[in-house]
Amino acid sequence: MMSNERYSPYYRGPYPPRPKPPLPEETLKSAELQVERKLFVLTVKENPRGRFLRITEETTRTRNSIIVPESGLAEFAKVLAEMTSASEEMPESGNNGQEPLQ
Repeated sequence: MMSNERYSPYYRGPYPPRPKPPLPEETLKSAELQVERKLFVLTVKENPRGRFLRITEETTRTRNSIIVPESGLAEFAKVLAEMTSASEEMPESGNNGQEPLQ
């Protein structure tokens, strides 16, 4: 924009979309897990769209969540079990699983 250009006070541009109101959620079961400095909160909830698992990672500064729909819970648990098994079978490395720099 040039220094002599001004927006018209009568300009009505496209309106920003209004956020959807949050759906009411009912907590069915909740559990907490402390790992080092992180707190994981696993909550099974239900709303009009169905049931889901919300996994929230809370650190001292941030909070991150993922949501797994009920239809994907069995597959999620299967993959998590495979990853846990693979981690236990691998030998410990001194570089935290990262390849050495060359």
